[in-house]
Amino acid sequence: MPENEPWEYTLCIPNDVRAVTVARRTLRLILTLHGLIRLTDTAELLAAELVSNAVRHTKGPAALRVRWSAGVLRIGAWDADPEPPEPPGELDLLGEAEEGRGLALVKACADLWGWQPLSRNGSRGKLVWCDLAAA
Repeated sequence: MPENEPWEYTLCIPNDVRAVTVARRTLRLILTLHGLIRLTDTAELLAAELVSNAVRHTKGPAALRVRWSAGVLRIGAWDADPEPPEPPGELDLLGEAEEGRGLALVKACADLWGWQPLSRNGSRGKLVWCDLAAA
């Protein structure tokens, strides 16, 4: 499949911390098979932070969404909690903090990030997403 053809994958995730590793490895495989290996390290970091937040801060199921379109990789994590995520702090001010670094890392490493309310299979929730441009 040519690199400029759009595609999308969704991985349903149980509320289990092991899901973060499954999501990272699945994303690496997807990007490798689509010839986007150069994005893998950053994409894995971003997906791990998004999925980790979805699993740690909510009680229901979650999903990893990965979409490629027009030279942009969008990584999103859906969870069943409709409340917006806490705004990220400044990464350099968080230092060695145990909490609150996830979205700060996403903000620092992604070209763009955001969140939106999103229902999935009848469950209200939200999608927290970030974009990585291929260039």
